[in-house]
Amino acid sequence: MGALRSCVILAGGAGRRIGSEKAFLEPFGRTMIEATVEVVEEVAADLVVVARDFDQLSRLRGLVPGARLASDPVQGFGPVAGLAAGMEAAAGDYALAVGCDLPFLNPRVLELLFDLAEGHDAAVPEGKSGFLEPLHAVYRAGPMARACREALAAGERRIRAPLEGLAVRTVPLNLLRPLDPELLSLFNLNTDEDLIEARRIEEVRGGAGGRGIRRTRQERRSLSRLESL
Repeated sequence: MGALRSCVILAGGAGRRIGSEKAFLEPFGRTMIEATVEVVEEVAADLVVVARDFDQLSRLRGLVPGARLASDPVQGFGPVAGLAAGMEAAAGDYALAVGCDLPFLNPRVLELLFDLAEGHDAAVPEGKSGFLEPLHAVYRAGPMARACREALAAGERRIRAPLEGLAVRTVPLNLLRPLDPELLSLFNLNTDEDLIEARRIEEVRGGAGGRGIRRTRQERRSLSRLESL
């Protein structure tokens, strides 16, 4: 896909279960929003960061100087509102959508999703029992923006609702494993336990080059959780 690629990063998560806004968490010495921007810049030239309101937007501004900023058009609709704003602002035909709570984003996996989205309205990873990863996916920006606006107009908060009218290519997790065998790219931070696990995983990966390492008990638990997706 040679056309301009965009990335929409949703930064609005309040992180109630983890006790802090996810964008400003610092699991590895810098904020998650800064780390997320650094990774997605490898695969997308156009970056849009979406805040939940103008207060959060003002606090994000200095952390993402290379990105354009937007904010949710309505409050209380979570990712659907964020995606509506972000996809509307995206300059590329296709836009990656990610949250800022994914500490192990993998550029090669993101590249694959862009490739798989070509000719479709979306490429969305799908785990067992049809579980989708809509905030680790690539969308055709125009159709997704319209679908999100329609969902908002209908009072629909479900993140899957905008997908129901799109030509979605679901991506089995086995297609991602050659690039990310442990599916760590899908590991997200929701709780204090997740934060502890992420730090331990990073420590072990960094100490052994990320290959052929013995996992800690906590890391095995986190990976087991991903296996069940």
